[in-house]
Amino acid sequence: MQNGRNLVNLALIGFMGTGKTSVGRLAAEHLDFEFLDTDDIIQERTGRSIADIFAYEGEAVFRTLEQQLVRELAGRRKTLISTGGGLPTNPDNLTSLKAHSLVVCLWASPDKIWERVCHQGHRPLLNAPDPRGKIHELLAVREPFYKQADVLVNTDLRTLREVAHQVVHQFRFAQPGA
Repeated sequence: MQNGRNLVNLALIGFMGTGKTSVGRLAAEHLDFEFLDTDDIIQERTGRSIADIFAYEGEAVFRTLEQQLVRELAGRRKTLISTGGGLPTNPDNLTSLKAHSLVVCLWASPDKIWERVCHQGHRPLLNAPDPRGKIHELLAVREPFYKQADVLVNTDLRTLREVAHQVVHQFRFAQPGA
């Protein structure tokens, strides 16, 4: 897994509703890492919600903000980075994250994702006539990027604590001398 990489951080990628933020907070606490959520940072910096950025400036502007942030994160140490669901679709983002982080993809079935996010109004990509269909469509597009993670962890039948434990285990296993 190492291949000369300096894995000083841990990055969680995956679709919305797979548990990146909740699992990330638990795993960061266990590892004594700082927790950063890329969506939260972008909202803090712009003073706008992700939904507002999408609605008034478009997805391309949001993706540019993500890419700038990912480049900045390269200097971090002992940080668990929870990313937005579309962040890994930019190959430069994945390359940058992999330079300093073990990249773990949290995966869930479309039905489980819908069950988890159907009552959340802050998901701009689900503002569609057929949100379930949109989940299937986006997963199909993003799956090849998600599969480039170092580790894939299915979250369908696991509690948040079980998933966090698995993520911590994978990070420790990837360390030199493990």
